[in-house]
Parts: sequence; structure tokens; C-alpha cells
Amino acid sequence: MTVEKASSVIIKGVGSYAPPHVLTNDDLSKIVDTSDEWIRTRTGIRERRIAKDETTSDMATKAAQEAMRNAGVEPSEIDLLIVATVTGDHPFPSTSCVTQHKLGLRKIPCFDLLAACSGFLYSIDTAKALMLSGGYKKALIIGAEKLSGITDWDDRGTCVLFGDGAGAAVLELIDEPGCGIIAGDMGADGSEREILFVPAGGSERPASEKTIADREHFIKMQGNQVFKNAVVAMGRSAKKTLEKAGISADEVACVVPHQANIRIIEAISNRLGIGIERFKINLDRFGNTSAASIPIALDEAMRNSRFKSGDYILLVAFGAGLTWASTLIRWQ
Repeated sequence: MTVEKASSVIIKGVGSYAPPHVLTNDDLSKIVDTSDEWIRTRTGIRERRIAKDETTSDMATKAAQEAMRNAGVEPSEIDLLIVATVTGDHPFPSTSCVTQHKLGLRKIPCFDLLAACSGFLYSIDTAKALMLSGGYKKALIIGAEKLSGITDWDDRGTCVLFGDGAGAAVLELIDEPGCGIIAGDMGADGSEREILFVPAGGSERPASEKTIADREHFIKMQGNQVFKNAVVAMGRSAKKTLEKAGISADEVACVVPHQANIRIIEAISNRLGIGIERFKINLDRFGNTSAASIPIALDEAMRNSRFKSGDYILLVAFGAGLTWASTLIRWQ
């Protein structure tokens, strides 16, 4: 096979990892003024995983190892690595460089991609473009987050939402048209960055006694505004991707949405005209894991036989930035 002949990029294998410590809604009710009923009825979340002694790169490594095992691929075969995250191990170097070393990969190009909850889908589109144009034959893409490290555990409006984990996929160039990653859409609107962001810690507001005292190194969110934007952007993006592919909503076997809030997912189901039974939902057990959300859910959906070879799978996400993305896959 030569790069010139390769006409499709497929997902060769997926894997995921969630830390063992479970934080339930009842546990949270002992920390802040909330309850299991209050959280469940507003978000659909019952529990989330919390990484205690693990870094983002630790979780990324474990998810990647599982994805490579499932793909039947050795570390020496990977020639491109992308890690989507907003919670890197360090400001620099990139978490991808740290993960590259932990995985024992060759001295391949690797970089982090920051698009928040849309990061994994941005990574898919980026990897596909690089593979089709740059000669990379096997790429490893990872979504990994340790959101517990930037969560304000005194803020009941946000601390109930987030969890930790990682998911990964091995992409491969193949000489077969019409399969794998069929179509995608990405977009962003930076004019509303302050409805979901971490105010301090960057060049605009470097760490200081004041930023620490004002708790500006934690996630700040305007929930109602995020909800409205997410529903519109995800619905619009998903429809664009289906139109690009010439595929109707009825032909989609499984939708894997970003796992942020059950009400958002229900609204997307209505907008697309795709029954909620065709949506993979696991936010009740993991909460919102940002860039790790879709790959964790995709791995579960595959293991639970939610789709088969030849089926169309729609992935759709929305995140801080504001960013959004969707991807249509024909499973190989």
C-alpha cells in the first residue's frame, strides 16, 4: 500500500480508562448544599470518577494502551500522536510529549490540541487531514482530562458536573473508499468565551495571591447560556455533517454525543429527529469528562455492540471556546 492509493481513514481500535475512585451524588451532598435528586433531575448524573494519584498523561497512557491492544497495533507502528486536553500535566511541555515517552513510542510528531469538550473530534479531523496529506499511516488520538484539578468544590453549580478519565482511538489509512471517517464539521465562536472558562493562570491573568484568593483558577460557567448555545451549535453541526455525507438521520445507527447534560442530549435528539434510544449515554456514571467524554462513550458503545460493520455512527460535541464539532463514521 502506498499513501497515494489510500483513500480512507478508519478507526482501527478504541480504548478507555476511568480512575477507580467513584464520587457519588450522595458523597457530594456532604461537601456542598445539594442532593442526589437535585443533581439527577437537572443533569442526569449520578456519579463521576476522580483521579487521586494519577495525572492526565497517566490516564491517557492507559486508554491508549487499551486502544492499541484492541487495534492489534504495536507502539512502533504509531507515527502521529495527538492529545486533546484542557488539563495538561504542565503548561509545557505538551502532555502528548509526556504520553509519548510513557507509551514507548518512537520520536514521532506529537502535540496537544485544546478545543475543550470538542477536542477529540477536532483531533479526528486534524489527524485525518495530516494522514491523507502527510503520509502518516497510523495515528493515535487521545482525549484525556483531570477536571477534578480545576473544579471548585465549593461551587455546587459546577462541582456536580465534572469527572476524570481518558479515551483513545487508533486511526489507520486504508486503500478502500467510502468507509471510516466520512465527513465532519468544526466551528468556534470566541465572542462568548466567558460563559465557560478558567479566568486565571494564563498570560492575561497570571497566578497571584489575588487570583488564588478569588478562586479564579477554577472552572466558571453560566449554565443557562452554555445550554442554549450547545443545543443550537450541536444540532446545526450534526445536520451539516449529514448533509455533506448525503446521509439521512434515519440511516444513523448510533449517536455518540458529548456527555454534559441529559437535557442537552434530549434536545439534540429532538432537533435531529433521531430517537433517544439510538444515543449512547453514560453521563450518569462518568459526568462531563470534556475531551475524554466521546471516546469513553464510543469505546463503551463498541463493547456493548451498539453498532456493527457498515453502520453509520454520528459523533457530536460542544465545548468552551465556544467550540463545536461533529463527525460521521462508517464503521469498518
